[in-house]
Amino acid sequence: MKQLDRAEISASTLYIVPTPIGNLGDITQRALTVLASVDLVAAEDTRHTGLLLQHFAINARLFALHDHNEQQKADVLLAKLQEGQSIALVSDAGTPLINDPGYHLVRRCREAGVRVVPLPGACAAIAALSAAGLPSDRFCYEGFLPAKSKGRCDALRALSEEPRTLVFYESTHRLLDTLQDMAAVWGAARYVVLARELTKTWESIYGAPVGELLAWVREDENRRKGEMVLIVEGHKADEEALPAEALRTLALLQAELPLKKAAALTAEIHGVKKNALYKYALAQQEE
Repeated sequence: MKQLDRAEISASTLYIVPTPIGNLGDITQRALTVLASVDLVAAEDTRHTGLLLQHFAINARLFALHDHNEQQKADVLLAKLQEGQSIALVSDAGTPLINDPGYHLVRRCREAGVRVVPLPGACAAIAALSAAGLPSDRFCYEGFLPAKSKGRCDALRALSEEPRTLVFYESTHRLLDTLQDMAAVWGAARYVVLARELTKTWESIYGAPVGELLAWVREDENRRKGEMVLIVEGHKADEEALPAEALRTLALLQAELPLKKAAALTAEIHGVKKNALYKYALAQQEE
């Protein structure tokens, strides 16, 4: 395959180039043009990217930029950009910066007034969300949860009342522990979709209440292998339930004011029903 036309490439420009998450056919023509034409390709793993470029018969200069050296090397790349070079930033798979290196470099470029051009393309989180069958008009990307159970449970508790669909990445060796913690913190009924090995030969997308999903994953070791995305339904608030913030306000005001006055002020502050607050407080007193 011959080198592609350089006409679209601008000097002193950083290109953010997504690469396939599995199926090599998912790379875009524009991504190939950029990778073949820039002066330098900054890659998370030069060996991995080298194989990708070799597959498409692209001969490019490679520069290693990964989690362990990015803050030190960002200024080196910035200097090259300011000298007039064009650079493509790639990660091992998917869109750079989405749980991959690149933030520090892009931030330095933006601060220095260097042009940054993003290319659309493969992203496991978006691919999984599009096929999960859960609300996608509003969602919250959380990346990887903490590795240890306590930190993971703390993070899950902080998201307990998040109404948006939640998107997580997870690793093979932590999947069971994560599903167990989700069931413990959120309850076994919370619906979760496991999207595994997207775009690859053994792609699977399976959704169930997390308690059932945990049992399904345990049935077959293969179901917890590969690259994984977890899509979780958002918290569904009980319309009759009083907001936690309103209850905290009520408790504070009750300490200083008569119950009726405290309920009236709380209702005005939080826009909830005064009678509901009053009945709640009476029930708490009886208990």
